[in-house]
Amino acid sequence: MAHPVPDPIATPSDDTIIHEILPVGMLQCNCSVIGDPQTREALVVDPGDEADKILAILAKHRLTVKAIVSTHAHIDHVGGLRKMQQATGAPVLMHGDDMELYRHLDVQAAWIGLRAPDPAEVDKLLREGDTLRWGRFEASVLHTPGHTPGSISLYLAPQKNNNVASDAAKLFAGDTLFAGSIGRTDLWGGSLEKILRSIHQKLMVLPDETIVYPGHGGVTTIGQERAANPFLELPHPGRHS
Repeated sequence: MAHPVPDPIATPSDDTIIHEILPVGMLQCNCSVIGDPQTREALVVDPGDEADKILAILAKHRLTVKAIVSTHAHIDHVGGLRKMQQATGAPVLMHGDDMELYRHLDVQAAWIGLRAPDPAEVDKLLREGDTLRWGRFEASVLHTPGHTPGSISLYLAPQKNNNVASDAAKLFAGDTLFAGSIGRTDLWGGSLEKILRSIHQKLMVLPDETIVYPGHGGVTTIGQERAANPFLELPHPGRHS
């Protein structure tokens, strides 16, 4: 059974973002529900499976889904898209460079011995620099290829305007950056060079106190990974010996 991952910002007040993390599916993908406690609008990130449990969290907080976002098109992150789309009517968003991967869910399912899920209609293709808005919150889209060609991360800068209380920036990193590790690059479309470039040029420029929510496993920070992640010591474009 999947259990929500403890999150220091999960308990909302009138001015604090709602955030619940639910590890779903066989590979325990971290699905995030991120909501505005005043407007009751929400973003759902990576509903990989177990849509009923995700919908129960939405109902608990009385949230209306503004958009459903996939950080990349691996089957463990997109398996619940169709059910979530049908249940909420919200648009599905992913990066265009992962559409080829998404069109081959049957091949991905065969890799791990599962039945391929029915695909959702992708309503919008995301690009670097896009801004997602729900309620009083907004997130910037960072294109972070390497784990897959169309991998993205979502960055929520500290937002103190319009009576929104937010102490630290937040990064939803998909399978690009983990606590003490990075995403694998040996699957179709993966590239070690590209994932290292993405991490160093897009993520390591963020403030140390940025809270990182990976696609699997526990929460970390940019500062912690900058100081102790051994994979960041690998040679990469732009690094000088």
